[in-house]
Amino acid sequence: MLPIDIKYCNCKQENEEADMAILTIEEPHQPASSRSNLDNHPLFRLGFRPFYFLSAVFAAVSVPLWLARYFGHAISLEQVDLNWHVHEMVFGFAIAVIIGFLYTAGRNWTGLWTPRGKHLAALAGLWIAGRFAMLVSPEIGAVTDLAFLPLATWPLYQVLRKSNNRRNMFLVVLLALLTAANAVYHAAANGLLQVSTLWPLESAILVIVLIESVIAGRIIPNFTANAVPGVKPVTDARRDKIVIGVTALASLAWIAQLPAVLVASLALAAAVSQLIRLGGWKSLATLQNPLLWILHVSYAWIPLGFALLALAAIGVISNSAAFHVMAIGSMGGLVIGMITRTALGHTGRMLNSGKMETWMYVLVQLGVIARFLAAVQGGEWRNAGLVVAAASWSGAFILYLIKYVPYLTAARIDGKEG
Repeated sequence: MLPIDIKYCNCKQENEEADMAILTIEEPHQPASSRSNLDNHPLFRLGFRPFYFLSAVFAAVSVPLWLARYFGHAISLEQVDLNWHVHEMVFGFAIAVIIGFLYTAGRNWTGLWTPRGKHLAALAGLWIAGRFAMLVSPEIGAVTDLAFLPLATWPLYQVLRKSNNRRNMFLVVLLALLTAANAVYHAAANGLLQVSTLWPLESAILVIVLIESVIAGRIIPNFTANAVPGVKPVTDARRDKIVIGVTALASLAWIAQLPAVLVASLALAAAVSQLIRLGGWKSLATLQNPLLWILHVSYAWIPLGFALLALAAIGVISNSAAFHVMAIGSMGGLVIGMITRTALGHTGRMLNSGKMETWMYVLVQLGVIARFLAAVQGGEWRNAGLVVAAASWSGAFILYLIKYVPYLTAARIDGKEG
């Protein structure tokens, strides 16, 4: 979901110009006449463009659709149930952002082109087909939706292999795990496996949180050091490995449905270790910079989410409360933070946030708080919390679309490719 192993320029200009080097490559331009309209359209010049656009549209529409069905409206959409909602937020919304981001990062890591032009448009079309198929029937949805991740992962694997970029090859493994979780979900939804459909979806969320933990540790301290004069976040490679290891163990314990006391203990250990890690990143120094504080605040939901997971394991709170904190807080927060940041930098703009970005960030944070309260309350309080959470979530991504669609659908303002 976030770029890894990113190269920074050595320039010392204002507004974090070092960060603006993320995922940029200078190459000679191809004459427009030698490329088809689809190949040359700005929307399909690099992976972040179509997938950020599509994920934002889907985020803005899908949650209100689910809530309308929950309250008894939109009854003609029989497939819009709890399974649909959780699946689509993970394998619809989140996966689109992850693929768009990794295609953009992969171009920078390797110097090789990830899908663009007609290839990128075809993958985006397949993603759209999967969303419609999931509204039609579980059987049709299974075939179309399952095809996307393998077909989208293969080009990333190819560029990493050709460039011998072993450091980031673990992402291919994690995308394969997500594909397996999606296959288990569809098998369960179609009666081929006698397991809860929520089990593979919760597993997928934990895999995504693990991806966030690895990548955030590589970039958030660097972004902070580059943007805030005099601030030097504390990082330690050995400690980070321990944190990731404990987080992975806690996730595996939950997925494997080990004894509650063991799961709770490991989840609490993951929460503490993640909090200590975050404490070294000098989060308080970022409060004047929305493009930074959104990343720190969103990452803070990871240790809180594991603390809640420990409580869920011993039956104090519901699984829903813990996983919504992880999904909306860390996943949604890091997504909105990075799709604004990278869309600015990779369309040639300065990394300056305005009021609209601040409102996007605040709305996502309001949404996770409201959704957590809805999960632990009942009756009218729960309903009110759901409405506030849905309105906040959709509002954030509507604002994103209003401001960023012109950026995503136009050529870079600096004339570079991508």
